Amino acid sequence: MRLRPLAARAAFSAFSALSLSCSALAQEAPAISEAALRAHLSFLADDLLEGRGTGQRGGALAVRYLETQAAAIGLKPMPSGGYRQKVAIEGTRLLPGSAVSFDAGGKRLNPKLGEGIVFGTGSGQTGLSFDAPLVFVGYGVSAPEEKWDDYKGVDVKGKILVMMVNDPQPTADEPNRFAGKAYTWYGRWLYKFEEAVRRGAAGALLIHTTPSASYAWSVPANSFSHERFHLAGAGNRIEGWLQEDTARELFAAAGFDLDKLRAQAERRDFTPVDLKTAAHVELKSAIRQVEDFNVVGIVPGTDPKLKEQVVVYSAHWDHLGIDQNIPEGRDRIFNGAVDNATGSAALLAMAAEAVRKPARRTQVFLWPAAEEQGLLGSAAYVANPVIPLARTAADLNLDSLNFVGRTKDIGVPGAERSSLYGTAAAVAKKMGLTLAPTIPDLSGAYFRADHFNFAKAGVPAFNVGSAVFSGDGHFEFEHDHARASATMVGFKGDYHQVTDEYHANWDLSGMTQQAQFTLNLGYAVANAPAMPTWKQGDAFGRVKR
Repeated sequence: MRLRPLAARAAFSAFSALSLSCSALAQEAPAISEAALRAHLSFLADDLLEGRGTGQRGGALAVRYLETQAAAIGLKPMPSGGYRQKVAIEGTRLLPGSAVSFDAGGKRLNPKLGEGIVFGTGSGQTGLSFDAPLVFVGYGVSAPEEKWDDYKGVDVKGKILVMMVNDPQPTADEPNRFAGKAYTWYGRWLYKFEEAVRRGAAGALLIHTTPSASYAWSVPANSFSHERFHLAGAGNRIEGWLQEDTARELFAAAGFDLDKLRAQAERRDFTPVDLKTAAHVELKSAIRQVEDFNVVGIVPGTDPKLKEQVVVYSAHWDHLGIDQNIPEGRDRIFNGAVDNATGSAALLAMAAEAVRKPARRTQVFLWPAAEEQGLLGSAAYVANPVIPLARTAADLNLDSLNFVGRTKDIGVPGAERSSLYGTAAAVAKKMGLTLAPTIPDLSGAYFRADHFNFAKAGVPAFNVGSAVFSGDGHFEFEHDHARASATMVGFKGDYHQVTDEYHANWDLSGMTQQAQFTLNLGYAVANAPAMPTWKQGDAFGRVKR
């Protein structure tokens, strides 16, 4: 994510053929009901919905609730006649007897599963047994706009790629390469696995360090110990992580110095290195086909021409569900009240008002499935949109909303990539708000929510004012700022834990404010003469499908 100084951003807000017109501002969105938002939130976060897990009964209940509410609100169904959009997912769980060993320099290394290595398959095959050579490909990045290619035309088909997490670091000569200290899409594990698939590799193993990944080894270790999900037929034969000490031992056995190769990988002239190591893979997996669903509702536009274009509002409905690995007698339900019953509930409250007062462009309300499993539902929607992406003006995403009170500002990280930033500033000003300063994106937050699939496909998109993802608690609260900030930051301990539960004493005035800003911004885009445009040179400003 390319973050720019505030002064540059202020100047950028002036760029825009699309700056908000007076006529667009005049057609304001209707007011959102806090009572309706609270009612939806308390139900979606209830134990009854069992954490809304992918492929679990609670997820099916959430979908049924959302489509029922969509119909009751008056949202129009998709052209197919329903509110459900199928998302074909494969669930994969590693079985006992699976192992990976390495033959390097006359030695056989057998890293312990869960401690030295974690792995799984995305191939959809229940049994895999194969040998493949290892190739170190540095960061595994191919970025033409950065004049960077870690592959240099080397054929890696059938090989297992070993690569570093994060992206090439800034230097004294190039302090802003790959967004400086901030994370870019090329640093994300998901990009690296996808690139391995694109190049026909047998798989990919990422070298874990806590600084480069921005999280401890326990995170991938925990992820790979549970059932993992991916879109059907979209993964590698093997994909996983190497603990740093395991990688160091492996490289040394093969006659290489890991640190020296890392240093080489910071240079543009780096070329892939044959590690002269053979991996032997034995993979046994339980595979199940999961039919999950996005929920989609439509408010048709009123303008004879502009109604052919669309503004999308999105908020994923899923969370982590019930964890059967937790012993009986303990809380097993990951309710996901903040993440993301808040966004799902807000979208319902917003949609109810949008139906009463349509905009010039069509508005689509999208509740994607399986966000927690790798943004799968939004990827499925982008592959099969209700209205073609070339006619999609923007996606405004809500994920983990403010539950502690009204603020004086609103976060719009990622909006600066497009003319949406100028529009957001105008909407905020009319609401008596300012735009919160954007903090450096050191963990790749822009690439971790559903809007990113739209951005990757060329649609201006960002996550609006998220408590977890966009401000890290750095909001200016109207009342008792110290307490509210501490509460927001304290939520970090509840994130993705069973303690992310709804509390009836929550102050939802800030959540309603955040939802209202999002709807107001959506109306400004939906009523403007022209669609938003990317800032010139942005990596995602490509032609839409």
